[in-house]
Amino acid sequence: MTLVDPPGRQGPGPLAHDVVARLELGVARRAGGPLPGERRAPGVGAGTELAQLRPYEPGDDPRQLDAAASARTGVPHVRQHVPERALTTWIVLDQSASMAFGTGERLKSDVADGVVATVGRIAVRRGGRVAVVTAGAPVAATLPPRSGRGAFAAVRRLAGAGVAPDESAAALTVAAALERVRRLARTRGLVTVVSDFRDDGWPAPLRALARRHAVTAIEVADRREAELPDVGALVAVDPETGELVEADTSSPRVRAEFAAAEAARRAEVAEAVRRARALHVVLSTDGDWLRELARVLR
Repeated sequence: MTLVDPPGRQGPGPLAHDVVARLELGVARRAGGPLPGERRAPGVGAGTELAQLRPYEPGDDPRQLDAAASARTGVPHVRQHVPERALTTWIVLDQSASMAFGTGERLKSDVADGVVATVGRIAVRRGGRVAVVTAGAPVAATLPPRSGRGAFAAVRRLAGAGVAPDESAAALTVAAALERVRRLARTRGLVTVVSDFRDDGWPAPLRALARRHAVTAIEVADRREAELPDVGALVAVDPETGELVEADTSSPRVRAEFAAAEAARRAEVAEAVRRARALHVVLSTDGDWLRELARVLR
């Protein structure tokens, strides 16, 4: 089943500039120090730091001629610089039906869209690039690495399902989306996975990704997934399969077993992320998810 936005969707809420600025510093630390556009690449090329001065050779760009060195030696010299390598951030966005659930201030999908918008905004600053792979929807969508304002706008449209997906692509599970990123991301970068992790098979590809990239697993949760309220007879629908489930929520035993099962599932998610040596962040549909994200990444 695909994610269908129910009426009254609240959206991610305002993205406070000061909080986003703090997040940028946290993301920089995850990248190993430098921010996008400040990372050195091997060799020479376009950049701001001088690598060497050498005599002019046919085919060199005349705009790189150094007047002072040429006048001093009497031989035309050109400047070569240390190139700056843009950092690429990959985002895996879970758009499965379970992400359309929420009993707090917003839906899980609202929080996920806000995270994607925030990470995308940070990624394209200072010349960085951002790419997105969606999972969970009947048709997969992939936004290849891009930079600039156009890339950020494309990320926002994709997160909000405002662009047409690639109709030739098959549906992707979270595990398959992670594997796609592993194949496409050839140079070390950042990978942010935004999901409720109610899928199977994702721990192994997450570990494979984390061997080469700095990976952050952002789990989006709702309080009603952790405990059942006492509302008597309850009929619920599994958003992933459409299966009907009946439960007597007035029974303390039923509520206790439900809470224990969910606690065990979340412990398994946390352990899988820890084994992958990725950063685990849990955000709720209640409260200020942006400030919580900034607190964890500070």
